[in-house]
Amino acid sequence: MNLLEATKLIRDVPDFPKPGILFKDITPLLGNHAAFTFILDSIHKQFNDIGYDYVLGIEARGFIFAAALAAQTGAGFIPARKPGKLPAAVDRVDYTLEYSSGSLEIHKESLSPGKKVLIVDDVIATGGTALAGGNLVKMQGGIVVGYGFAVEIEALKGRGKLPTDAKIYSVLTY
Repeated sequence: MNLLEATKLIRDVPDFPKPGILFKDITPLLGNHAAFTFILDSIHKQFNDIGYDYVLGIEARGFIFAAALAAQTGAGFIPARKPGKLPAAVDRVDYTLEYSSGSLEIHKESLSPGKKVLIVDDVIATGGTALAGGNLVKMQGGIVVGYGFAVEIEALKGRGKLPTDAKIYSVLTY
């Protein structure tokens, strides 16, 4: 599997979830073992030298990559969920997307102060969701060492919203 082959597995879905949005559907990529492994290995190689204690995955598709990467690297996994999905006390951050707004939550005390966290999601578009994940880590005293994405939609300039003190890497770009 290579970059071009993996890119060909991303399906465009026009007008989803609302008119005017071109949705990048990664499910064909997830169904291809070689492509999925290629994405995980690519993210791992970019952040291997930095080191991290946890991988924070953003609901919902970010969980897929983040949990697999955490298992592959021996890091802990922190799920960042939509409101009302976690059973214990939470920290919460609100954010805006290119077509809506939302909130993310993680359990209070998900990590100890000073712990290093890699934030992983399937797609970075406007950057609001990833930034919210980073803010949750900082609320708990953690250190965001990087942001890893399977896909980046460059025209929406989401990378520019993220802090410059953390490494940012996207495997596939559109």
